[in-house]
Amino acid sequence: MPVLTGVIETCLYVDDLDRASQFYESVFALPRIDGDARLRAYSVAGRGVLLLFKRGASLKPAPHSTGVISAHDGNGPLHFAFSITASELGAWEKHLAEKNVAIESRIHWSRGGTSLYFRDPDGNLGELATPGLWSIY
Repeated sequence: MPVLTGVIETCLYVDDLDRASQFYESVFALPRIDGDARLRAYSVAGRGVLLLFKRGASLKPAPHSTGVISAHDGNGPLHFAFSITASELGAWEKHLAEKNVAIESRIHWSRGGTSLYFRDPDGNLGELATPGLWSIY
């Protein structure tokens, strides 16, 4: 069987693309690497991409110079997790408080990791997770 080497993109669907962009740029200092009226793409630690799609804007195939991107969309609050180091957990708690981002929940996992859960302006559930969450992380 061919081998997978990782997950490249995580995508969220948002009602207000500018509001969502402002949130991820100001709270997480994610650098925008691409975007238009339909989507915004952000680099996450230089090795992953967070895609923000305007909800409903990708329901039709999107022509591209080298092909067509198939239709897709999502509804309801979705979930994603950013990895953080255990040594920066306290700094992240302070930073979220300074940005008025409420920590909705905190879990201390049996493998030793800690997760902080928060909501973005569209109700998507974000997570900041330290190592010890999964057997592979």
